[in-house]
Amino acid sequence: MSSWRDRLNQLGSKTRFVVCRIFLHLAGDDVAMLLGVLNDAGRKAVAAEGEMDVLGEGLVEICQSLLQYDADWIAAANEGDVFWDEGDAGDYVTELFTESAQRYRSAPEPAPSSNAAAEEPLSLPATHHLVVMLTVAVEGEVPELETDLSSISALKAGLNALINLHYQGRLRAIQVHFSPAKLGDELSADQVLANFPELIPL
Repeated sequence: MSSWRDRLNQLGSKTRFVVCRIFLHLAGDDVAMLLGVLNDAGRKAVAAEGEMDVLGEGLVEICQSLLQYDADWIAAANEGDVFWDEGDAGDYVTELFTESAQRYRSAPEPAPSSNAAAEEPLSLPATHHLVVMLTVAVEGEVPELETDLSSISALKAGLNALINLHYQGRLRAIQVHFSPAKLGDELSADQVLANFPELIPL
């Protein structure tokens, strides 16, 4: 992502921002367990009204869980850009947020009424496919994220970098989306191919 424009702006001592989005497709009998981790982090973020420390702790927990389930990794992809203006970086974060939220079943449905909840079955089907989308804005340079993450070693380095960035206090925005977004929803292999065409097999 480095360019002549990067070097010119460095001379002007402007702040550098990296915005990136990571896609990770997992498949297996255990991936439904990750939905609990993802939804728990989401509930805490909502309760904290988006406070960055809470968002960061949630991101750390998610990244650690993803690393723990590396045997279930199937495919990945990443994209991003470098900005020298905070407003431009913020606009790109918003663009990625909107696009991620529109992905197949990546937004939770409104909470059901008490009557509707009573009618739901006690046993819900467990999805065997899960796609997680992590979007962050970071101040400074992050070589581990500014590269192709479509290999297992690179992806592990990228997830570990996200953990370290939280503890370094360099994260400026954090967004997490996942499909399916709730227990009981299922995501088939065909739906993954149709709705996440950028994924590259690991």
